[in-house]
Amino acid sequence: MARIEGTDSIKTVKRVATVCLVMLALPGFCMGQGASSSSASTASHPPKARINWTEFHRPGMARWNPYETTLNVHNVGQLGLKWSYFTFGGDFSSPAVVDGVLYFGSEDYTVYGLNASTGARLWNYATGFYVHSSPAVKNGVMYIGSENWNVYGINARSGAKLWNYTTGSGVWSSPVVANGVVYAGSGDKKVYALNARTGAKLWSYKTGGLVLSSPAVARGVVYVGSYDKSLYALDARTGAKLWNFPTGRHIFSSPTVTNGVVYIGSWDKNVYALNARTGAKLWSYATGDAIESSAAVANGVVYVGSDDNNLYALDAKSGAKLWSFPTGFEVVSSPAVANGVVYVGSWDGNIYALDAGTGAMLWSDAVGSAVSSSPVVVNGVVYVGSDGGYVYAFGLN
Repeated sequence: MARIEGTDSIKTVKRVATVCLVMLALPGFCMGQGASSSSASTASHPPKARINWTEFHRPGMARWNPYETTLNVHNVGQLGLKWSYFTFGGDFSSPAVVDGVLYFGSEDYTVYGLNASTGARLWNYATGFYVHSSPAVKNGVMYIGSENWNVYGINARSGAKLWNYTTGSGVWSSPVVANGVVYAGSGDKKVYALNARTGAKLWSYKTGGLVLSSPAVARGVVYVGSYDKSLYALDARTGAKLWNFPTGRHIFSSPTVTNGVVYIGSWDKNVYALNARTGAKLWSYATGDAIESSAAVANGVVYVGSDDNNLYALDAKSGAKLWSFPTGFEVVSSPAVANGVVYVGSWDGNIYALDAGTGAMLWSDAVGSAVSSSPVVVNGVVYVGSDGGYVYAFGLN
């Protein structure tokens, strides 16, 4: 689940497994060992990157990289594999890339820091159970959740644990960091606000269901979905509820907030646009199946995947469909937008690059397993994990 900063069925089985893991997660132990195109543990610390993608969302909470200039609609078809790194578990976690380091978690119970240029392992930290949460990196600290019930603060350079906070159940939700506070949800039905430096709890708010959705923070408000079917708006300082919006089924998707509007998907098959201040519905669009993907918003267009196998492009103001792109299976992956191109994974085993204006396919790569991870695009490279245990970096040949 990542932010950008400029510095210059299988279906049913997976769903049941998700809920059971969150509710019944118990600590175990496994130290992941990887393989990459370069030697792992001896790599030197990489140089400072030009652009960072620091958490699942970005400033404005919209999964859009406005700084990308290398990849575009004309050359993205030339993407090729730069490197891949193998873990011993599925990589559902979506990467963060900060100052030349790529961070992600894996189902092999481990959090990794890799050299973003080579894929060489810089460090790894074993949490003791599955890591589905996506990292957030701020001020030299990486924050991430684990199914062992904990939220962690980890030294981003060394991988040393700085602190952990234990919730009442597994943490699938991806943390977001704002104004010195870490916000994350838990399978114990609560949303937590933690001191980013110490991990001390500042407040918690209990919803009526699992909170696997990842929070978004904008203008002093925390937005997050719950399995109790509602999207919540909470005061970021106190945790007081400002409003909630009920949908028809539970919410796994994470909210996207931009230009005073909150966009959220629900298992009731709908994408909703809500007034960020009041929670009033502005529009909704019905897809053909549940929505687990989280929306990207760029240049007046909402891009979101659906379990009906399609990626949709909707007018951000009206909700009118502009185009849809069919894949071969469910689109759980959340799209990323950069320089006129939309990137997304599918459970059909492919990663796609599409023309953001027309939906035309510009490039795809078959990775051999489902892709639940959400891609990030940084400095001309596309990074994404796969359910098969590989993290990939694609760049121009």
